[in-house]
Amino acid sequence: MLSTILVLLGAAVVIVVVCRIVRLPPVLGYLLVGLLVGPHALGWVEDTPATRHLAEFGIVFLMFSLGLEFSLAQLKAMRRSVFGLGLAQVAISTAAGLVALSLAGINWQAGLVLGGALAMSSTAIVTKMLTERGEINTPHGRDIIAILLFQDLAVVAFLIVIPALGQSGGDLTIALIYAAAKGVAALLLILGFGQRPMRAWFNLVARQRSSELFVLNVLLVTLGLAELTELAGLSLALGAFLAGMLISETEYKIEVEEAIKPFRDVLLGLFFVTVGMALDLGVVSSHWGFVILLVIGPVLFKLLLIVGLARWFGAALASALRTGFYLAQAGEFALVMMTLASMHGFLPTAVTQVVLAAMVISMLLSPVLIQFAEPIVRKLTANDWLARAAQLTSIASTAMVRPEHVLVCGYGRSGQNLARLLEREEIPFVALDNDPQRVREAAVGGSSVVYGDAARREALIAAGLAKARAVAITFADTPTALRILHHVHAVRPDMPVIVRTLDDSDIDTLMKAGATEVIPEVLEGSLMLASHSLLVLGVPLDRVLARIRAIREERYSLFRGFFHGLSDTADAAENLQSRLHSVLLPEGAHAVGRRLEELVVKDLVEITGVRRRGMPSQRPDEKFTFEAGDVLVLLGRPKELAIAEANLLNG
Repeated sequence: MLSTILVLLGAAVVIVVVCRIVRLPPVLGYLLVGLLVGPHALGWVEDTPATRHLAEFGIVFLMFSLGLEFSLAQLKAMRRSVFGLGLAQVAISTAAGLVALSLAGINWQAGLVLGGALAMSSTAIVTKMLTERGEINTPHGRDIIAILLFQDLAVVAFLIVIPALGQSGGDLTIALIYAAAKGVAALLLILGFGQRPMRAWFNLVARQRSSELFVLNVLLVTLGLAELTELAGLSLALGAFLAGMLISETEYKIEVEEAIKPFRDVLLGLFFVTVGMALDLGVVSSHWGFVILLVIGPVLFKLLLIVGLARWFGAALASALRTGFYLAQAGEFALVMMTLASMHGFLPTAVTQVVLAAMVISMLLSPVLIQFAEPIVRKLTANDWLARAAQLTSIASTAMVRPEHVLVCGYGRSGQNLARLLEREEIPFVALDNDPQRVREAAVGGSSVVYGDAARREALIAAGLAKARAVAITFADTPTALRILHHVHAVRPDMPVIVRTLDDSDIDTLMKAGATEVIPEVLEGSLMLASHSLLVLGVPLDRVLARIRAIREERYSLFRGFFHGLSDTADAAENLQSRLHSVLLPEGAHAVGRRLEELVVKDLVEITGVRRRGMPSQRPDEKFTFEAGDVLVLLGRPKELAIAEANLLNG
């Protein structure tokens, strides 16, 4: 047994490292490991009861993770999409699979399971790629999450039904009714009456302040509820799911996630390895035509079905197409259903092999399908100009009456706080946000926010980019921010752009892309924490302000204009205060080809930075030579700024 585990672990480490390098989900690597070392390929690991037990434990922890992450609040908030779009997709896919397989001569029990498996998509792959591409909060991102939520619910229903499908005749009807009754009873009993005892028990364990005891308790609860549901004639996986849901309603959810993560990831990996091991390449190769058919057919069917349903529920064509491309492939819960059905013996071996192979290939292809979806969508929606034109017209009409405004990208919490400050200073702004509900509510309140995707060039132009004073990217999403920076500097290379980010890991990347300043939340949060801590400890206020000011000046060059002489200039006239101004040096400008020491501008204003295409912003020294296309960020009073700009351009 030890040698088997060593082979599996060694192969898994190598393959998963390769998957990480080529940016493929680890689940695909585990499937390949099982395929290579299993009894039907290299034969390094035999299909034994011990390896099948590993698969069962993997399913348990997969379903426990699903229960832990399942959000009743999110389900309630998205109930229309979940129980509308999601229900329609799962029901039609399951029914279509059942009918098609019945016509092919396969019994309806197997057809029901295979149809349900066809309806599933890969939560792990899809959510990972949505997050990486910054599309979680897009219209198609919300539809995708809604469908995945219902698929998760459907998996729970199948976990209740599958163990009963092995019966026949009248016994089957009774078994299904009995299984459904037991499932509902388990849900009501555990979720309705189990939360209070669960919270009290976890409080008792947590008070012992022992991490080992806490981990043991999590394992006890998970495996204990799994065993109880199996004793009740249901599945281990259902009990694990209910355990996850119970714990998710306590204040220990995050700590449990961290405690269980090592066990979960290892056992999940071994589960997917055993799925790969179950594939018999001999059987698959002898039915390769059916495998290809089951890869292409279900993917095309789900793609067309989801696009049609999304359009029926009001999505734009482009959004519906993206939703379809993301969800067309098979998923890991389909593998769970197949494994569970195989354990109960009502799936023919040859059918299981062909379907498993098709699902694995589908999952392998899904990142490629998603990656190339965007150019396909753009080509297919090139004529979908009416909806796009209406949206752009709405944006343009709002921006038209606000000259020299600030373009705010994103109207979440940070965007709204910025908008309030701009309103108090009577500075006009236009905010772009792609959350229709947020836009509707804000528009009712009179805010200058319009629906649009700030990462699209046409939306930025319609929002008045050409005449804006500045751009603020208020959401911490580096890939989207980079796309916005690219579009902004293609149209207005002199435009100052302020970017928010979570930490300082992406500062250099964003500055190189043309950001005027990058504001990391972690740094600002730590500065506020430090300042309040120093005040509580008795450090005088003026000394605290001086410390924080010095740190900000060192990190944020642009803050110098706001902090120098702050107490002295609080009541000064506006035209005596220093401000920032960006100047683009075109071909033929006086400063082009000259060093800073040769220009009188250095005696008039402070040059806080120079942005050059493809390079991060830098502070010039006396020997710095200016080039055409450079954007200079000047700090000074209005009169000196005007003289300095004239000198830079005309001499």
